[in-house]
Amino acid sequence: MEENKAIQSLAALAQTVRLRAFRALVAAGPQGLTPGQLAEQLEVAATTLSFHLKEMLHAGLVNQERDGRHLIYRAEFAHMNALLDYLTEHCCQGQPCEASRNTCC
Repeated sequence: MEENKAIQSLAALAQTVRLRAFRALVAAGPQGLTPGQLAEQLEVAATTLSFHLKEMLHAGLVNQERDGRHLIYRAEFAHMNALLDYLTEHCCQGQPCEASRNTCC
């Protein structure tokens, strides 16, 4: 992942509603959620959610698919994993981390 794409993705997640929405879509898995389901789950207005979904879509964090009259939003797991790989690429100077200590090295 390029640095600019990582910055764009992190910036998109640096907002409460977007972070909560992304986490909900990750939890929903490949089935995804409609905007209505997501708005109800997060207790946010549909218009507000629409704006945030557009920002995450532009950042590559989510995708959308039309299913009849409904849009289904899903987390882009490959993008999420690429972002995590980018963030941890040089973790602990190549040494294994000790997850039990919640720290590196």
